[in-house]
Amino acid sequence: MLFITIFILLLLAWFGAPLFTIILSVSILGFTYQEIDLTVIPIELYRLTNTPLLLALPLFTFTGYIMGESNTSKRLVRLSSALLGWLPSELVLVTLFASAFFTAFTGATGVTIVALGALLYPALKESGYSEKFSLGLITTSGSLGLLLPPSLPLILYVVIVQQLDLEQSIRIEDVFLAGIFPTLLMIFTLFFWSIWQTSRTNKNQQNTPIMPKQVSKAYSTKELLSALRESIWELPLPFIVLGGIFSGVFAVSEAAAVTALYIIIVEVFIYQEVRLQQLPKIIEESMTMIGGILLILACALAMTNYFIDAEIPVLLFNWIQNHVTSQVTFLLLLNIFLLLLGALLDIFSAIVIMSPLIVPIAISFGVHPVHLGIIFLANMQLGYLTPPVGMNLFIASYRFNKSIFDVYRSTIVMMLLLLGCVLLITYVPAISLFFIEH
Repeated sequence: MLFITIFILLLLAWFGAPLFTIILSVSILGFTYQEIDLTVIPIELYRLTNTPLLLALPLFTFTGYIMGESNTSKRLVRLSSALLGWLPSELVLVTLFASAFFTAFTGATGVTIVALGALLYPALKESGYSEKFSLGLITTSGSLGLLLPPSLPLILYVVIVQQLDLEQSIRIEDVFLAGIFPTLLMIFTLFFWSIWQTSRTNKNQQNTPIMPKQVSKAYSTKELLSALRESIWELPLPFIVLGGIFSGVFAVSEAAAVTALYIIIVEVFIYQEVRLQQLPKIIEESMTMIGGILLILACALAMTNYFIDAEIPVLLFNWIQNHVTSQVTFLLLLNIFLLLLGALLDIFSAIVIMSPLIVPIAISFGVHPVHLGIIFLANMQLGYLTPPVGMNLFIASYRFNKSIFDVYRSTIVMMLLLLGCVLLITYVPAISLFFIEH
């Protein structure tokens, strides 16, 4: 009977049943099988509502949606260009930094590809970059900001880990700091690769270069000051979020509330790019998205309780310990598993379902939970680019009207470069833990 039920659930999942219903069904079946009162499930939902950090998720999501509706992306690109335009391959660096910043605040890689792609894709081609390179860069850079604060996946990971009874505590401030160097590593790896390609292409004097021969433009103080004036009201955002949190003035949820209020004032009343009448629709769209995440999270935590009661993490750990003897091997297998998971499942579902199982096992192998969070999200970030079903590949294909195979070919080298970065992040903990250990 149990196998028939599992088969039915898998069949329903295959035909598109909502994920939370599948997770909740597993929890109900598990508790029923163990003859545990099902009131533990609403108790778990109530326990989730008492998590202070949880309030930050809808507020930061709302902030990101408003920024997506305004012309923030245009101002961000102009300011980045004014600051970095004098460097070699400056437009590549502008694309990477602007995308990382925009994704960090919106929490959605698809929004970044759509919003910034409309500006940067034509600009890259007009500057002499090939269509293949431009397409690959926009698609790849869309997910770079997932490791930067106040990224929703970072906050969600901390929320889940804090629900587990672990000996090693984890703070949101530590996770925010841990993502800085890994993100910079990825950005500059892609940037220096583009410079190397420029040098190689110019030396070979190809007729259809991958990169343009003109590699930089003159620095202009006038343009920089103009771009700063244009963005003057949005520049304080990182300082409100990070400065408020790390100075101790705000808790994370309070920083999220202040940020949401500030962005409403700026975009609705100062820039007037978002009409007051649009706010109900933006609230509806953002809360629908975050509501789905919270529903999956609540059901996943109930399922986690069942797993703990059934001692599944212990059984899984014992099995792994019998087959895996070293931390190096465990991390390699973890990378492979997470890459496959990231290609098949969206990042939020992957975090809420797998974190409760992976975190205790990783800690038993001596992996710091903060470092594990960065490994987890770095792999999920790369999963957006992993064929056959990486989400960014399909978004770019639709947005730029290219075949999915063209997108595959344009991103494959950059994906391999980022894979190398992920391996470095995995096996060199200091890249993630530098600020925490010093």
